[in-house]
Amino acid sequence: MEDNSNTNFSRKERVFAFIETTRPYTLLWCGLVSLAGACIANGSFPNFDIALFTTFIPIMGWIAGLSLSDFFDRRLDQIQKNHRPIPSGRIKSYEILIIGAFFALVGLFLSYSLGINNLIISVFAGVLVLSYAKFSKSRGMIGNINRGLITGVAFFFGVFSIYDSIIAIPLYIGLVSLIFIIHDINSNLIGAIRDVKGDKIGGYMTFPVKYGIKKSIYFALFLTIIWISLAFFIPYIYGFLNDIYYLLLAIVVLIVLIIYLCCFRSLDAVSRKKALRAHEFFVIERITLASAFIFGISKIFDALIIFLIAVSITIILQYFFRGRYEFGKEI
Repeated sequence: MEDNSNTNFSRKERVFAFIETTRPYTLLWCGLVSLAGACIANGSFPNFDIALFTTFIPIMGWIAGLSLSDFFDRRLDQIQKNHRPIPSGRIKSYEILIIGAFFALVGLFLSYSLGINNLIISVFAGVLVLSYAKFSKSRGMIGNINRGLITGVAFFFGVFSIYDSIIAIPLYIGLVSLIFIIHDINSNLIGAIRDVKGDKIGGYMTFPVKYGIKKSIYFALFLTIIWISLAFFIPYIYGFLNDIYYLLLAIVVLIVLIIYLCCFRSLDAVSRKKALRAHEFFVIERITLASAFIFGISKIFDALIIFLIAVSITIILQYFFRGRYEFGKEI
């Protein structure tokens, strides 16, 4: 498939297309996960420079990863989502690679300012992103696991901004990473449900394509029970978070219940739009989950400001951009 010409599009349309490729409603998640790792490792909210770098460097890596994913998915998107930036011609495939490379290189450069361990983690994250975009995304559960590991690495990026050695990291911090890893395996699985038709035509053997939507939702529920249980028992057993954490965790559980209530009420007729609505709740839920750990270790005012800004930005950007990116202008 050759790229369509983008000479007929205005500069504004092309800039807007780039913003679409970043999925701006998803960007703060990886940054907050990394910041949560730094907070937990530090035992309190870290210094401003560490907080800034641990939040925004993973976001740069996220943008680079999404650019790479769009490049490798350009033929698949042509099947069911030809309104997207590359198949629509608003961005050429080589342009998305240049954009991704720019953010990746800037992220790597800034990572070194936090230490050699953070640079190594950034390189490892890049390998996982390439593996997901090029190979594992279309191979069922291994793709979901790959996606979860990327978020786990983001968590450890924050941890290693505080710790110099993996040996020095307490066991409970490693266990917390499992929460984020399993959570994103779960979230990625739910996200794949809305693309079953196109994935099947394009030869992407995702979990929902292989086993169907019903089994995917049941398995997603099983994973949800696991990560919520870990999210409750790990802080309870090790006692490293305050009680406000559990208040935010209760909100997370409430949102999750809404998600699965919507899923099970339409189990026999889960359309792309219904699956998207369920995943939109996941986007808000995961911001709340990461913020819960920040609340649990930081001053209330600092955590509240971060949470309100993050959830407000996510909701607003999701409202304006997500339907357009997934379905086109008709949404």
